[in-house]
Amino acid sequence: MDVKNFVKILGADYFTGVPDSQLKALCNYLMQQYGVDAKHHVIGANEGNCVAMAAGYYLATGKTPVVYMQNSGEGNIINPVASLLNDKVYGIPVIFVVGWRGEPGVHDEPQHIYQGEVTVQLLEDMDIRTFVLDKETTEEEMASVMEDFRACLTAGKSVAFVVKKGALTYKEKVEYQNDYSMLREEIIREIVKAAGEDVIVSTTGKASRELFEIREANGQGHQRDFLTVGSMGHSSSIALGIAAQKQDIKVWCIDGDGAALMHMGAMALVGAQKPKNLIHVVINNGAHETVGGMPTVAEGIRFTEIAQGCGYPYTVSVKDMEELCRELMAAKKREELSLIEVACKIGAREDLGRPTTTAKENKEGFMEYLKNKG
Repeated sequence: MDVKNFVKILGADYFTGVPDSQLKALCNYLMQQYGVDAKHHVIGANEGNCVAMAAGYYLATGKTPVVYMQNSGEGNIINPVASLLNDKVYGIPVIFVVGWRGEPGVHDEPQHIYQGEVTVQLLEDMDIRTFVLDKETTEEEMASVMEDFRACLTAGKSVAFVVKKGALTYKEKVEYQNDYSMLREEIIREIVKAAGEDVIVSTTGKASRELFEIREANGQGHQRDFLTVGSMGHSSSIALGIAAQKQDIKVWCIDGDGAALMHMGAMALVGAQKPKNLIHVVINNGAHETVGGMPTVAEGIRFTEIAQGCGYPYTVSVKDMEELCRELMAAKKREELSLIEVACKIGAREDLGRPTTTAKENKEGFMEYLKNKG
């Protein structure tokens, strides 16, 4: 279905969400139509954040908003859906558009398998009526479902369209870019060099894929790395948990701007604990690149100042390879919690692969390495 017709049938003029590759057609259309505009389209830090903004829109206008997201974000919406939107509380209606990763019977990455199995059930458990949109769904069928859904919305209940891969189309291309020079893979390659025998916790998406391929190219094993293939925004907390228990081991966290924004409270916790053996590297390209390149708000904020406010003793921002190499080596020698923000160009190799080991194999090898190194 052409996404323009999909949006027209929804009949909404306010959209907020966290981008998803399954919803790339919708995300690109909204960027072309509105850009990032507080009155019509806001890309949120996390999905719960989007639900709250949508509720504010409804309270201000009386009109029904749309929240879009990957199904991995369902966990983030449970609290505001159950304790804010539900018709037993405030009765605030929202239309959810959910990209279905890990659809049963369709090959996908390990982090999506279980989430895919429970996607529809979770929505129904939250008393959200659901319709699955696929390539065969006609505009007439969509319009009929939406007409039926309007009774739910009028009663203060929420509804959801669960979107299968390829169900929405958009012919126009949208290019996302910035003016920085260093590519993320180059940055991670330098982190690997600096880390040596230290351990690395890498964030969701292409960062972990690139780290895996760098180890392969180097002829190294993967036992030093924990690849956080799911649970976006939690890598720094995983790294903190490791650093606290293995204080004689240097722990590097490769984070992204979108991930750091998603659960920014983690930085406050890291700053409060001040582990001397943790180096937090935030690679900032101002984009949700792994799912298409839509912008985050990170280009307009300073992670270094946020980290300072959270209690990090040392923070620095770098924009070129010489600065990066110098700060990585200094951080390795420093017996103090450090944050390095790295300005990064949007882009990755088209032939970038995925880890060839399973998540459990990664976990077991990593734990064995920690045990022996400790």
